[in-house]
Amino acid sequence: MKTIAIVALFCAGSAMAQVYVKPHVTKDGTFVDGHVRTAPNNTNLDNYSTKGNSNPYTGQQGTVQPNYFPQPTYQPPQPRQQQCGYTAAGQYVCR
Repeated sequence: MKTIAIVALFCAGSAMAQVYVKPHVTKDGTFVDGHVRTAPNNTNLDNYSTKGNSNPYTGQQGTVQPNYFPQPTYQPPQPRQQQCGYTAAGQYVCR
């Protein structure tokens, strides 16, 4: 029974990491059939095309080098520029 639960969780998790791409035409006029791919995120470690992974639909092995250091999605706020000038009373102030 535990084995069935583990398999069910694994299948549910892998299904959530996939998205369907509708058929479309690229800018250069190439027609692309609809297909399933891994959901976009900030790493390629879970992509079908990454070395060590394989496409479950085609069986094709990944060829792209893994990116073990993905770019962070959070960018800290930049410091504000100090604004200086004279007030109506003639005082020089910075904010």
